[in-house]
Amino acid sequence: MSVTSARVTRLRERLQRDGLDALLVSGPENRRYVSGFTGTAGSVLVTAADRQWFITDFRYVDQAKAQCQGFEIVNQGSSYTDALANLLRSAGVKRLGFEQDILTYGEVERLRVLERDADVELVPTSGMVEALRQVKDEEEIRCIERAAEIADAAFKHMLEWLRPGVTEAEVALELETTMRRLGASGAAFTTIIASGVRSSLPHGVASDKVIERGDLVTLDFGAVYEGYCSDLTRTVVVGPPSERQLEIYQIVLEAERAALAAARPGMTGKALDAVARDLIASRGYGEAFGHSLGHGIGLAIHEDPRVSRLGEEVLQPGMVVTIEPGIYLSGWGGVRIEDDIVLTEQGARILTHSPKDELIQVG
Repeated sequence: MSVTSARVTRLRERLQRDGLDALLVSGPENRRYVSGFTGTAGSVLVTAADRQWFITDFRYVDQAKAQCQGFEIVNQGSSYTDALANLLRSAGVKRLGFEQDILTYGEVERLRVLERDADVELVPTSGMVEALRQVKDEEEIRCIERAAEIADAAFKHMLEWLRPGVTEAEVALELETTMRRLGASGAAFTTIIASGVRSSLPHGVASDKVIERGDLVTLDFGAVYEGYCSDLTRTVVVGPPSERQLEIYQIVLEAERAALAAARPGMTGKALDAVARDLIASRGYGEAFGHSLGHGIGLAIHEDPRVSRLGEEVLQPGMVVTIEPGIYLSGWGGVRIEDDIVLTEQGARILTHSPKDELIQVG
């Protein structure tokens, strides 16, 4: 059985459990996960019985035939809804699920013609394919691990390249170019480079600010490899660090180490978040750590499970998540350290290996 066939089988089990005759899969990551299609236009229709189609326009028919093994390929022609209605009638579908968190209001309204033309009930669903995506198979983990290796190699290059006088935007450009040179298909998200007082911004996208001696510099970036993302953060200092910079860095490092050591299947994301959060709070900086400890990564840079104060999901072997505590002090700066881990039966295996044992000096 192919990887996509196994995924379709698991999806069918969910459809049958939820009393749906079929699901229309529209989200790009969900579409790729179920069918293997890497293009930018198309949708998947999977019935609870034994049919599955990939629907697209003439631009992607040949690509779909090559990539969507086990799927019937449908050229939608001039009307997507007409093509979809024909398939629904042929399969006897009466209850059709659609991805309510992905389709816009306008797109759902356009699907309403199916209620008349195919005599179906449109049923909003949430997170059906996303739930399947939480636990990665061996091939997915291999891709994420390679994306992590690319990020590690790019960071190593930046330690030699980064110096006073360059702008944050120049750092981001060099970092992204290096990842592409190392085999990434692109950056996993908009690269965050935040220096000096701007390092107190957790999502401080690279600006034209010039990096100066004495600045903390947070580099938060990731690579995409065969569709899968990595997510790495390191904070460095330009020139000799101050005592307070060393103090804050050490607290964040201890919090990250504690969470990495504690991570294991069977605990909730909320419990794992508390390991790092409680340590930071015990040092007097609880209010300065305002975001979640981590999140799932895979085909998307932010996926379930949530590793946060709201993370009730029980962690399972095969889940890949980030661990990224931070302390952010407005008007002073901030520190974040982040690694990617895959949960195993024994605990957690760290996928990113960039140096962090001390606050690294550059320039």
